[in-house]
Amino acid sequence: MTVTVIGAGSWGTALALLLLRNGHRVRLLGREPETLADLATLRENRRYLPGFVLPGELTAGPIDGADRGAEMTVIAVPSAAVAEVAPAACESEVVVVASKGLAGGRLLSETVRDACPGTRVVVLSGPNLALEIARGVPTLAVVAESGANGHDSEAAVLARDAFMTSSYRVYLGSDALGIELAGSLKNVYAIAAGMSDGLGFGDNTKGALLARGLNEMARLGLAMGARLETFMGIAGVGDLFATANSRLSRNYRVGWALGQGQGLEDALEQIGQVAEGVATTEQALALAAAHRVDVPIMEVVRGVIAGHTDARKAVTSLMERTPKREAVLEAVP
Repeated sequence: MTVTVIGAGSWGTALALLLLRNGHRVRLLGREPETLADLATLRENRRYLPGFVLPGELTAGPIDGADRGAEMTVIAVPSAAVAEVAPAACESEVVVVASKGLAGGRLLSETVRDACPGTRVVVLSGPNLALEIARGVPTLAVVAESGANGHDSEAAVLARDAFMTSSYRVYLGSDALGIELAGSLKNVYAIAAGMSDGLGFGDNTKGALLARGLNEMARLGLAMGARLETFMGIAGVGDLFATANSRLSRNYRVGWALGQGQGLEDALEQIGQVAEGVATTEQALALAAAHRVDVPIMEVVRGVIAGHTDARKAVTSLMERTPKREAVLEAVP
C-alpha cells in the first residue's frame, strides 16, 4: 500500500519504519525543517529516533504537502495537534488514529470523524513504546473501527494487515471506545507510578497504585459505555503496565521527576517531548465529573501537576481516605 504517516516524532517514525519493513510505500510528514532534512538526506530521525536507518521507500515532507493518493493515513501527532492535521488525512480511504490522548474533552477519533465525514477511522493502541517498536522487540496491539459495531470491519482488517509483522502482532477489537479511552487514561496513572518510584517507594506501593488506577480507568470507561474486558486486555492492563514501568515512557519520567521534587516545567524541559498524561489529566477529570465517577488517584495527580501539593502529601492523602469495601466491577450485558 501507499501509506502516509502524519507526525515525524519518535512514535510516527517508529510506525513508518514498521510499515516500511512490511513492504509499504511510506510518506512521513512533519513540521520541523531540520528533522525533515535529516530524513531526506541521512535517512535517520536524529532528534526523535536516532540510530535507525529508514529504507529508500520512505519519502519525507511537510504536513501541508500530504500525499492525496495514500490508501491509508496514520495520525501519530500529539493529541493537541490532531484537529489541525486531520484535514490532511481526509483523502485516504482509512485513517488510523495512533495518537493517544484527549482533545477538547473528546476522543481523538471523534475529532477525525468530524473533519473527515466520508472516511473510515480506526484506532490503534497497545503496549507500544516507540524505541522498542523500532528495535523489533515483540509486542502486541489492537485495532477497531470507530463508530462500527463488531470486529469484522474491513477498515480494521486493512489496518491490522498493514501493521502485522513477526514482532508486532495486531488483534482485531470490537470496542473502539474502550480501546481509545484506555490508551488515553493509562498515561495519567503512568505519571502516578513514576511519582511513586521517584519518592523511593517499593513494588508493593506501585502494585497497589496500578490496581486502583486500573479500577478507576475501567469504572470511567464503563460509565461512558465501554466494555470491562477491554481494560483487562492489550489496550488496558497491557499498555498501563508497559507505560507505568518503563523509563522509556515520557509520562513515567515526568512522574519520577515530580516525585523527586522537581516542578512540572523542569520535568517537561528535560524530556523535550510531549507527555500526554499532563493534558489528559484535566480533561479526564472533567469526563469523570460529568459521569459521576470517583477518581481519587487522578485527582491527586492533577494536584501535583498543578503545584497545589507535593507527591508525598498526595500519597498520604490517598492512604488516609475513609476505609471502603473493594467494589467488584461487572461487565455491562
